[in-house]
Amino acid sequence: MPHQGAIVAVLAIAGLCSSFMFTLVVPIQSRLPELLHSSPADTAWVVTATLLAAAVMTPISGRLGDMYGKRRIVLVLLAVLVVGSVVAALSTGIIGIIVGRTLQGAVVGVVPLGISILRDVLHEDRVDSAIALISATLGVGGAVGLPISALVTQYSDWHVLFWLAAGLGVVVFALVLWIVPVSVLRTAGRFDYLGAAGLSVGLIGILLAVSRGNEWGWAAVPTLVCGIGGILVLLLWGWYQLRASEPLLDLRVAARRPVLLTNLASVAMGFSLFASNVVYPQQLELPVETGVGFGLSLVAASLIVMPSGLVMMVLSPFSGRLAGTVGPKLLLVLGAIALIVAYGFTLLFDQEVWQLLVANIIIGVGIGFGYAAMPMLIMRSVPQSETGASNGLNALFRSLGTSTAAAVVGAVLAGYSTTFQGAPVPTATGFTISYVLGFIAAIVALAFALFIPTRRAPQEKHPSLPR
Repeated sequence: MPHQGAIVAVLAIAGLCSSFMFTLVVPIQSRLPELLHSSPADTAWVVTATLLAAAVMTPISGRLGDMYGKRRIVLVLLAVLVVGSVVAALSTGIIGIIVGRTLQGAVVGVVPLGISILRDVLHEDRVDSAIALISATLGVGGAVGLPISALVTQYSDWHVLFWLAAGLGVVVFALVLWIVPVSVLRTAGRFDYLGAAGLSVGLIGILLAVSRGNEWGWAAVPTLVCGIGGILVLLLWGWYQLRASEPLLDLRVAARRPVLLTNLASVAMGFSLFASNVVYPQQLELPVETGVGFGLSLVAASLIVMPSGLVMMVLSPFSGRLAGTVGPKLLLVLGAIALIVAYGFTLLFDQEVWQLLVANIIIGVGIGFGYAAMPMLIMRSVPQSETGASNGLNALFRSLGTSTAAAVVGAVLAGYSTTFQGAPVPTATGFTISYVLGFIAAIVALAFALFIPTRRAPQEKHPSLPR
């Protein structure tokens, strides 16, 4: 078997590559209508399609990994990323870009699968630190990737972004094939295609309502049909899953108190994280003449946001050791407290660039601790045969939090705006309310974290692994 450090490094690179896909098009997002000769409503699907694909594929790929081998599914997802990137790179119209971005979104499943692989192949003394590192890539890839995307866009054609993504996918595919061992722990049974279809339809309905409600209107018929229809489909899906002999997700495992509370905390923490990703860059980039902005370029603003991702990466080894000493529950509590401090600091001090930099660094501490703790809590509470699906479900709950933050904060900033040089810009009140929402979400995450039981669930016996 390859050296365990090499396995961790390759899976971390895969995680960075997958999370990079979410900030890949941020530098050109406002220019997409012009570049693709389409309306803003149509080009919004360039982002929405990736979000939907990630949400649907993450829990499904986790189950496929449990059944057919986690490395095999990681390789499939990376191959899909490469295909999607090439499709987008060769496209000049809206349809090709949306198809490519949809395929790119599927790669997000490599993070929960990578975490599950670590449990299978690493010695137990190394698992916590390694999980903290892989979990951190969910935030690091986006934060570090944003200035890279901005620089590529500034000095080259925008299609180069997608060629860059394709190249990364090829390199990571080769590394996984070379370094990561074949999965030997499998779950017997047949794949639940009906369950996968029901979960997909329900999630797409809810996420469409959340992500497009601000544009369609929250009381509009399309929003209500998607949202209520999605909820009803998921309720029916849950009823079916509880009665299926080989369900896609064992909801009885997901309903265990530690798993349920961790997943609910994930929603709140995901909201708190993404609220900062939406608000801080806008405030940094708005012209000084608006009275609320700092007039930074996209590259300069992304460099202010980037340290939060670097902090997550630096903290990850310490997070793993701390979790081994005090337990992942306390780590999650500390992460939520750090987010509360960050938003509280911003509500008091947001008049200088350095103050937003400090707040972002504290957010990096909070997300670094919180994202490291969540998969540890999940894997202490589920049997080894369910790690892929359970981690995928946890990643899905985080995505629900980030999606909700994007919609809610976007609606707040749009609702509290004024006109500047013929274009709407957020007001100070809009930014303040957004920070309050992030603050409240962090408090909710703390409340859920405090009630998570600390007792380990009985685990399946499996052969001890070498150091």
